[in-house]
Amino acid sequence: MMTAQKIIYVLSDSVGETAELVIKAGLSQFKNGDYKIQRIPYVEDKETIDEFLQQAKLNSNLIGFTLVNPELRAYLNKRAKEIDIEAVDIMGPIMEAMERVFSDEPRLEAGLVHKLDEDYFKKIEAIEFAVKYDDGRDTRGITRADIVLIGVSRTSKTPLSQFLAHKRFKVANVPIVPEVDPPEELMMVDPKKCIGLRISSEKLNGIRKERLKALGLGDQATYANVSRIEQELEFFNEVVEKIGCPVIDVSHKAVEETANQIIRMWQGRN
Repeated sequence: MMTAQKIIYVLSDSVGETAELVIKAGLSQFKNGDYKIQRIPYVEDKETIDEFLQQAKLNSNLIGFTLVNPELRAYLNKRAKEIDIEAVDIMGPIMEAMERVFSDEPRLEAGLVHKLDEDYFKKIEAIEFAVKYDDGRDTRGITRADIVLIGVSRTSKTPLSQFLAHKRFKVANVPIVPEVDPPEELMMVDPKKCIGLRISSEKLNGIRKERLKALGLGDQATYANVSRIEQELEFFNEVVEKIGCPVIDVSHKAVEETANQIIRMWQGRN
């Protein structure tokens, strides 16, 4: 005679993934038996709880649950004891312990883990975007970005892009070089989306000299030449004027300071 397959019902006021993962971890310790996990997501009433308690009672099955609603959680625990059903409260004990230790009240909102996951993946997506569209390597990023940074070499375009990406902004950055025409896409997008990074010639000269030293090169290279720098900055001014985009002077600003100013500007236009 074949034994009926054992079912573990997973009740949750969200999707039930947390409870299922815990139950699977427990089942991994058992070699014998044929077990099935059945999720019952978005439980919002006592009637649903009663229905699956009765089903579990008929076949001596197990219930695992994650209910953040304290009323539903208490009801399931009470009814399970009354009809002698094994029901494992996966979320309740840890929430109650945290409430005692932290002297704080839980938010009692279902599905917050998935909201956090979504936030995390948005950040990763933004970071990957910043890497892919760094330094003008793919101009398609200009039309896809939330923010487009424009500036000559050594105006912190890349670190700014990464900082903003960690705030979940998709950022592309475009170098401005006199010998290269700006991408056509720059003239097609909303000018408010573009931000020019201006810097003084003296400050840029110092930064580039230090950069050359770090590379083991002499500081007399054209890259750090004052007349060359002034030529680049003049071309930069022409480009941002043509685009009609806002400009931030980064000469004496830390990356964080500039990034926060950009975020305020972005929020102001949305």
